[in-house]
Amino acid sequence: MRTKSLKKNKINVITLGCSKNVYDSEVLMGQLKASGKDVVHEEEGNIVVINTCGFIDNAKAESVNMILEYADKKERGIVDKVFVTGCLSERYRPDLEKEIPNVDQFFGTTELPALLKALGADYKHELLGERLTTTPKNYAYLKIAEGCDRPCSFCAIPLMRGKHVSQTIEKLVKEAEGLAKNGVKELILIAQDLTYYGLDIYKKRNLGELLEALVKVEGIEWIRLHYAFPTGFPMDVLEIMKREPKICNYLDIPLQHISDSILKSMKRGTTKEKTTQLLKEFREAVPGMTIRTTLIVGYPGETQEDFEILRDWVQEMKFERLGCFAYSHEENTSAFELVDDVPEDVKQDRANEIMELQSQISWDLNQEKIGKTFRCIIDRKEGEHFVGRTEFDSPDVDNEVLIDASKHYVKTGDFVMVKIIDATEFDLFAEPV
Repeated sequence: MRTKSLKKNKINVITLGCSKNVYDSEVLMGQLKASGKDVVHEEEGNIVVINTCGFIDNAKAESVNMILEYADKKERGIVDKVFVTGCLSERYRPDLEKEIPNVDQFFGTTELPALLKALGADYKHELLGERLTTTPKNYAYLKIAEGCDRPCSFCAIPLMRGKHVSQTIEKLVKEAEGLAKNGVKELILIAQDLTYYGLDIYKKRNLGELLEALVKVEGIEWIRLHYAFPTGFPMDVLEIMKREPKICNYLDIPLQHISDSILKSMKRGTTKEKTTQLLKEFREAVPGMTIRTTLIVGYPGETQEDFEILRDWVQEMKFERLGCFAYSHEENTSAFELVDDVPEDVKQDRANEIMELQSQISWDLNQEKIGKTFRCIIDRKEGEHFVGRTEFDSPDVDNEVLIDASKHYVKTGDFVMVKIIDATEFDLFAEPV
């Protein structure tokens, strides 16, 4: 039996994977709303659109399970239609169509107009940059480019997202102005590779010029940089970061490994010596900046010696933020031709060892913050605490600042000055000053 609440079509968009997917879902939802559709994000709806991730095994499994769950709900009459889009669909559409025939239609990463048509909506070009944001009102992602031209051996992103295409500065400024009018105070710049921004349309690395334009947008108070690449990093960005108070002293730069033999096999175009020198230059140019990185352990051919080089380097570098992943053997990447010879349990042990080491580094760095005062943005209230972040912390992946809601009141979406009174490895406890 269908329930009465399902009589009027309501489209439920479900997002899996990274912040780039969040952005794409928001664009889709903005288009649907402009066509007069009733659209929600991860709530109840009789028409379901699943925006999938196809990056590594765990993410693919999560996406497949979500598709199967909703295909089953369709079978049982709980939902009427199921559409699938995003990276998994781009990469494995023929297999998915064969294995899960109960899905109404599969779409790739560049088929937004066709997806909208299937949902009974028109693609409106004039909506360029307008989205229905799903993040807390105070921050939003700004995707400055799509795709990637790097040849990294382990990575399937170019297979799913294509070649690097930068958005123009004018378009991005307009989008930022629209977000600011809706109350957004923090822009998180994302791309598969920020470092490459502008090379295709301006014939030069142009991230610095984009930042100079974005800092002029009224209402935007923080601009944060995610997913830079070490090779060819535009060093003028550091000078702007130091000079412009709106640009957070924060950089997310995935480095993946540091053993020269592994870097060479990964086709990263750099060495341990060059990377270490680059990080030294970052710290000299912007004293006190926070560097976030991600690493891969268990890559084909990674010896115990390679791992120890990486581990010792992590101890030496003392990154403020670090994530570590076990290598996932991805078909159609050049690394897939190598033998996936590090046992799964060894991969996991190595990842755990790096993260335990990082926990101690993070704990030590956080203890140094006790007694200090920071500007903090309040994202939400959760349980007994207001939850915020300093400029050194990105949403979902970094430290959170916890303020006791039984003793203090702060307004969600506002900036407040706080004093740190206690700290653990990944949380700071604070009170307003």
